[in-house]
Amino acid sequence: MNRCLHAPQGLFLGLIALLISFAGLSPQPAGAQEFVRQFPAAARRATLEVTTPPNVLINGQAERLSPGARIKGLNNQLILSGTLVGQRVLVNYLRDPQGLVHEVWILSEAEARQKRSGMEPVTNFIFGSQADQPKADDGKTPFNQLPKFPQQ
Repeated sequence: MNRCLHAPQGLFLGLIALLISFAGLSPQPAGAQEFVRQFPAAARRATLEVTTPPNVLINGQAERLSPGARIKGLNNQLILSGTLVGQRVLVNYLRDPQGLVHEVWILSEAEARQKRSGMEPVTNFIFGSQADQPKADDGKTPFNQLPKFPQQ
């Protein structure tokens, strides 16, 4: 009983094994790269810039990361805040009960296309249609800018 493979059979099996291993290394199709993560409903959209950890800028406003803050990259792996110093990235984020930024997800292009609150434009001018409306006191108006009422 001969237990050794003949040379042509061994060569053929080796080529099959080599082809199978290369098939596992081939790049994934483009559809698999468009994976969109599910974010909590309370998560807000912003641009994040880490200045000096744990200090960050959220949409240009100074904020602070919580002591246990987690920053997740595109592949959901944790990223240290020190590696993002000076970079502006588009993120979704959650705050902890004390108001500190606690959980951050860096967004891919597909995730950035989704609509989410937090990136509303801020205007510093008044449209003509808004100028006709009566002025209202929001509690933050300086005293000298309050509307004058006639003395009775």
